[in-house]
Amino acid sequence: MSTANIPPFGLGTFRLKDQQAFDAVYNGIELGYRNIDTAQAYDNEADVGKAIKASKVSANELFVTTKIWTDRFAEGKLIPSLKESLQKLQLERVNLTLIHWPSPNNEIPAAVYLEQLLQAKKEGLTELIGISNFTIKHTQEAINIIGANEIATNQIEVHPFLQNRKLIHFLREQGIHITAYMPLAVGKVLHEPVIQKIAEAHKATPAQIALAWSLQQGFAVIPSSTKRENLQSNLHATNIKLTDEEIKAITELDSGDRVANPGFAPEWD
Repeated sequence: MSTANIPPFGLGTFRLKDQQAFDAVYNGIELGYRNIDTAQAYDNEADVGKAIKASKVSANELFVTTKIWTDRFAEGKLIPSLKESLQKLQLERVNLTLIHWPSPNNEIPAAVYLEQLLQAKKEGLTELIGISNFTIKHTQEAINIIGANEIATNQIEVHPFLQNRKLIHFLREQGIHITAYMPLAVGKVLHEPVIQKIAEAHKATPAQIALAWSLQQGFAVIPSSTKRENLQSNLHATNIKLTDEEIKAITELDSGDRVANPGFAPEWD
């Protein structure tokens, strides 16, 4: 499994559209982000592609992830949909392609879409493949179909208020890398007194502390922001080293507070 290629710090683009998506990615690349995360369902791949093209950085220096949406899982649909994503992104291939969610109610058997995803990798459309929002049960099924070595990451919601411990323990046992999305719980962490106090001690922002907490556990993080100053500030999380006591205090904030819900989420662990 090649997870060494996944940069630990990335730029998420969920909920960013049109000029907002373009500006976030363009500014992010200019500030030093090299890991850009998008998805078919975000409807912003074309804007992300334009920003990459407009930047002064070669696409070869970037790590770009997209995700296949659930209506493209049927036999014969996934690879054409990924080719369409590549056209929008103006790239010959992406670095990582994920299955965005398991098929709702298992309408399409996992083998159907995972085998197509593996084929896309064999055809050179994507360097790595992986999964997103997969529970223990779904991940085990994916392992049975394509093998743990082929699963570069499971991208899941993780932040101080939702720590997904059972799933993370299982993924680590299988040697599967974890990418934490919504690492700031859509801004909720900024108002948490425990995190604010730790931020003061480090002369840092609450966002930087929450991101440092994820990074210190070996997760890749992909926060998003529309503001250039926040994009720049978030990057400094990589320089913060939290003490064991601080990690423990943040770990105690876990309340199972989940943000992401597409309306058909699986039964979580």
